[in-house]
Amino acid sequence: MNLDFMPSPASDQPGLFIRDPYHFSDAMLIVPPPLVECLECFDGCHSELDLRETLVRVTGKLEVGEVELNLIETLDQAGFLENQTFAAMQVERRREFAAQPVREPAHAGSAYPEEPEALRAAITQWRTGPEPQTNTVRANGGLMGIAAPHVSPSGGWQSYQAAYSVLQPEHKERTFVILATSHYGEPEKFGLTRKPFRTPMGDVTNDTRLVDWLAQRAPAAVEMEDFCHSFEHTVELQLIFLQHALGANVRILPILCGPFLRSLYQGGKPEDDDKVKAFLEALGELREREGDNLFWILGVDMAHMGARYQDRFSAKANEGPMAAVGARDQRRIETINACDAQGFWDLVQQNHDDLKWCGSSPFYTFLKTAPDARGELLRYEQWNIDERSVVSFAGMAFSKGPVNERHE
Repeated sequence: MNLDFMPSPASDQPGLFIRDPYHFSDAMLIVPPPLVECLECFDGCHSELDLRETLVRVTGKLEVGEVELNLIETLDQAGFLENQTFAAMQVERRREFAAQPVREPAHAGSAYPEEPEALRAAITQWRTGPEPQTNTVRANGGLMGIAAPHVSPSGGWQSYQAAYSVLQPEHKERTFVILATSHYGEPEKFGLTRKPFRTPMGDVTNDTRLVDWLAQRAPAAVEMEDFCHSFEHTVELQLIFLQHALGANVRILPILCGPFLRSLYQGGKPEDDDKVKAFLEALGELREREGDNLFWILGVDMAHMGARYQDRFSAKANEGPMAAVGARDQRRIETINACDAQGFWDLVQQNHDDLKWCGSSPFYTFLKTAPDARGELLRYEQWNIDERSVVSFAGMAFSKGPVNERHE
């Protein structure tokens, strides 16, 4: 269950693409179409004889010993079998991360340029364009937060630009609380780390005083030194834009928000889980105590539709089924702008979130923590992450709303 499976992205190498999103293993494999069915034999219940029978049937050959051995050895060496090889990889990677004094950049050179000057030039280009016409956020001077995507900047740069353009120099001295999606984190838990974060533009200070306070207030809800921080991109991509806007030496409180699966599939509110309730109360208390010393950044995407995400249709941005997805996204955004946490979660719970909003738990966490906020949509986009799959996302800004308009 720790592996990602998706159609091969290489047109000249069809099959099933497999990778380990936790980076316990760096291997990436493409299993040819005839052999995909054989993977069902690696479930802990089938025998080698079952595998051999399947290979005979799918290949049409009686002599399959070499193919069988190659398949087993390839999966084993890649760390894709739940055995001693994988266990050793897992222990070693966790040990390496725990020993690191700094959270090193995991996506430099892939999601964005690795060299500092090249990165600055790329972000300057991504942020070039007219600033969004905001009618309320900067006009009332109460800017308290933004929401930005965590898709590849090359695909989502206009929404990144819309969100980060509202930051002002006076925000630099605040602690930036980054509520970001934990794609592979434990449900109903929040991942923290005390490590500073490094990017090509320099090190970012982690506000360990606040990290420790949250961990003490809601220990059961916190995964301290969460290994997901070692590879997750949702915080890292916010940092490069934040540093570009305000300088390298900013201060953050990075929080990875796991999915609220209990509420999503069994009903009720996320905070019906005692761990979630304790953390939301602690974060709300932290906000009341720290006030304007904090600035909130949500690293969130919205809908995930199409072949890559197990839908039975090919998705094209803003066309066909994606037009209806856009309308449903807008209804959710309206509840976020109104800071209507219950209304937002009611929409998420429909069909167990068939829109697959990976940002639903960070959004809900923010709405419960800042019930007096008011949001403004700066830009909404849909992007074809591949030919048959679409991700939607937005740039948003949040300000303090009038007291008499707050939702309970």
